[in-house]
Amino acid sequence: MDSRQLEYFVAVAEELSFTRAARRMFTVQSTVSAAVRSLETDLKTTLFDRSTRRVVLSAAGQALLPEAKAALEAMDRARAAVEEASSGLRGNVRIGTLARLSLVDLADLLGAFHRKYPLVEVQVATSPTGSSGLADDLRHGRLDVALLGLARPELSGLDVRDIATVPFVALVPAAHRLAGRGGVRLEDLADERFVDMPPGFGNRKQVDRAFDAIGRPRRIQVEIPELITVPEYVRAGLGVAVLPDVQLDAEPGVAKLRITGTELVWTLSVVTAERRPSRAVTALLDLIGDSIRTERLYF
Repeated sequence: MDSRQLEYFVAVAEELSFTRAARRMFTVQSTVSAAVRSLETDLKTTLFDRSTRRVVLSAAGQALLPEAKAALEAMDRARAAVEEASSGLRGNVRIGTLARLSLVDLADLLGAFHRKYPLVEVQVATSPTGSSGLADDLRHGRLDVALLGLARPELSGLDVRDIATVPFVALVPAAHRLAGRGGVRLEDLADERFVDMPPGFGNRKQVDRAFDAIGRPRRIQVEIPELITVPEYVRAGLGVAVLPDVQLDAEPGVAKLRITGTELVWTLSVVTAERRPSRAVTALLDLIGDSIRTERLYF
């Protein structure tokens, strides 16, 4: 048994697919299959129940998975400790973030991190399915840390640190019947057409749940991937919106209203996988607090 075999085993166990595991490990499927078969031979047991349609862990595979992860993490920590002692902190950090998120000055954060730890390679990615996609990438080992906005129940199995909360507001056209009010209830908006982000984005899911809870599911007229452009569609009369109050630049022709009658807030969190983070990830987490922009909340 060697570390490469364990890496391939963990990849297949998390992806439940030899094809996806090979893609994740940047190799071909035959190499992954051979490594897993060799590991099964060494252990004299079957780790996966294979069929033409699916791959599932056997009882032995389920028992091995947490131990394999722990062994790989221990080897990573041992390697990092030796490298750090000889030449400084090394490693790789894969960070996921929401597009155009400026609540955290990510460029400044990563610049400071690079100056302090120049031997650590940093990769930054977004997800086309927003916070849900980032959480999924963390669970499947494709990311080490992510900045995202999802409710706690949707982050089970992950380590979560909340860093900011923002109330939701309603946006309506300036000529709308509700524009002159100081605040509106969700019930006041229930019959409207809505402009929002695609399913999977945390703020979209949260507002959908809020309207479902009052028995008034929303009708989404326009879906767009960037929150900053939503007011333009509202101003054009294509719908109303309920969004985190992230202090977008003032839009002429759009009225911003408080949400009353319910507590509806969006939370930004820094999230890591439940396993112990590497030294490089821990070093990055230690710097995040210095890069939060409390005076400018916007996407």
